[in-house]
Amino acid sequence: MKELGDLTHLFVCTFLFYLSNCMVFPAITDVILEALCPGEDQCSLAIYLTGLQRAIIGLGALVVTPLVGNLSDKFGRKALLCIPVTSAIAPTVILAYSRSTVYFYAAYVFQIFAGIFCEGSMECLSLAYVADKVGERRRASYFGALSGIGTAGIVFGTIAARFLDTSSIFQVSAVLKVITAIHLKTFLPESDAGVSVSEESARPLCSSSSNSETAPTLLAFRTIPSFSDMANLLTSSATLSRVAIITFFFCLGESGLLAALLFFLKVHFQFNKNQFADLLLTTSTAGTISQLTLMPFLAQRLGEEKLLIVGLLAYCAQIFLYSIAWSYWVPYFCASLAILTVFISPSIRSMVSRKVGSTEQGLAQGCITGIGLLAGIIAPIAFTPLTAWFLSNEAPFDFKGFSILCAGFSMLAAFAVSITMWTKSSLAR
Repeated sequence: MKELGDLTHLFVCTFLFYLSNCMVFPAITDVILEALCPGEDQCSLAIYLTGLQRAIIGLGALVVTPLVGNLSDKFGRKALLCIPVTSAIAPTVILAYSRSTVYFYAAYVFQIFAGIFCEGSMECLSLAYVADKVGERRRASYFGALSGIGTAGIVFGTIAARFLDTSSIFQVSAVLKVITAIHLKTFLPESDAGVSVSEESARPLCSSSSNSETAPTLLAFRTIPSFSDMANLLTSSATLSRVAIITFFFCLGESGLLAALLFFLKVHFQFNKNQFADLLLTTSTAGTISQLTLMPFLAQRLGEEKLLIVGLLAYCAQIFLYSIAWSYWVPYFCASLAILTVFISPSIRSMVSRKVGSTEQGLAQGCITGIGLLAGIIAPIAFTPLTAWFLSNEAPFDFKGFSILCAGFSMLAAFAVSITMWTKSSLAR
């Protein structure tokens, strides 16, 4: 109960952050198309600009996130959490004022800078904050609860988007983002980073509770971690190395899906703001229920490795079904599989957290987030031209979901590595 009390304000900030950010998501596709290609459902310029923005954000966040995570180990989580929370305000305020072409491009530029600090830093710092407060044995459940709170924010944000008009969506989102920043600054207590409240004593970097791996000795990290530092961290443990590979392929597949899905549904089924909201509501509701009820129960009984396998298998099925969707109800069925796919991220984060000492949680989570962001750079470069090509009239064959299918093969690779990791771990025991 003490742990829950310490985390209450973090949960409130997380809820408000995702509520304010995700309530604009169902409307953003229509806003982009209206600003760039008025009256058209298919717009290659919109697809390419969205892909370019994702790639730039991913590249910047790849550098910034491990740095922010490492700085939080030294200067505290709260101070660094203020960065993503406040940087997200400006682009929403611009679109709340006007969504004309000129203002859209201004918001587009500000969103790039905001995305660099928000894309991975909020998740990384929040997880490190939880790790500071919660003992090692209960982190998987609390990580799942944190994800569930964030998903609950998505649910309520989606409901709001479903009933608000486009102008009101951005205005309400801007106000909520300001409230989030004020609440974080005023009420969130510092976590005393590096002093974890756990049943176990602090262990050296990458020490393992298992005897199968010997804890390596690494030099203390500098304030700005180099790629060599991060490589040493990730290669110091076989488990961390495999988790890094899984993270890369998982995020590559997920980013590939996100790069294509909204435009695919717009062209293939003529989805609008309300249908996007319904789809997101299905996903977030299933995810929230699973993370707050099902995952804490299963995490204690199955362990992170088996949960990861289940989640990746469900995600493979989801992506392949999206790619061949033959009726309007298929995307909704795919979205409901989030009840299983939400196991992936908390399982990965918990496995990483268990392999590092209490003073390196920020850096470790930042490294894993950075790997995901690297995949997020590659995915738009690879999948955006493919999506634009197969959604156009010049496609070599009629398969509008072909780029989504290709993203599925990356997810399948992550699933294969997770099976290998679980097999070797079982044999070692």
